[in-house]
Amino acid sequence: MKGLEEKRVLVTGASSGIGQAIAIRFAEEGARVVINYRSGLEGARATERAILESGARQAPIVMQADVADPGEVHGMFDAVMAEMGGVDILVNNAGFQIEGPAHEIPLESFSRVIATNLTGAFLCAQRTIAGLLEREAPGVIINVSSVHEIVPKPQFIGYAVSKGGVQNLTRTLALEYAPHGIRVNAIGPGATITRMNDSWKDDPKRRADIESHIPLGRSGTSEEMAAAVAFLASDEASYITGQTLFIDGGLTLYPEFGTPWSS
Repeated sequence: MKGLEEKRVLVTGASSGIGQAIAIRFAEEGARVVINYRSGLEGARATERAILESGARQAPIVMQADVADPGEVHGMFDAVMAEMGGVDILVNNAGFQIEGPAHEIPLESFSRVIATNLTGAFLCAQRTIAGLLEREAPGVIINVSSVHEIVPKPQFIGYAVSKGGVQNLTRTLALEYAPHGIRVNAIGPGATITRMNDSWKDDPKRRADIESHIPLGRSGTSEEMAAAVAFLASDEASYITGQTLFIDGGLTLYPEFGTPWSS
């Protein structure tokens, strides 16, 4: 992809799944990558090894920080600044979900999901934008959202609400900072084979049920998500901002309406 070589890229939640694939893809494109993780050091090291084994020209940097903790976010960005002078591209990928009936979810659990998925993305974007403005440099922020920013997800109220917030975070930051040459976009993955989806990806019956709602008839891969992120961050997407690119096999096309019907 054009314009990614030598860029300084921070990927949050890069110890597994989509984040891991994104970090590897940017390194393959010639970028210098910071692998952020909260608690999965072994996974972060696996991402680091994969990058080194890929023959990437730039060795990655591994940094621990909980993006839900403002102090840890600021510490991480201070360390990145000291190590390589700033961030050109931020990928807000860190996130998780908690399952349960909405009327029974403890406030603490709901708040934890919002703190990581939404507030964490805001904190990292805030520091990235401040650094870009100080250097008077253009930059890119990519938020890893979900189809559930527009599709309700019963039993996962915190996750759905957080991703709805990510949609408007993306749009608002894009509008506010476009005059400064800062582009902000998101991807909206659909069903993807990652550790977060262990509950169904290895269960043939549940997986078949989920994939029956996908027009392309299959789940996506982390590598497919990473390719879209690399595109949106590259110069080839230089006229795109404020958008969510859904990578979902057609899941958001209301597949139940695929058969002609009349109201």
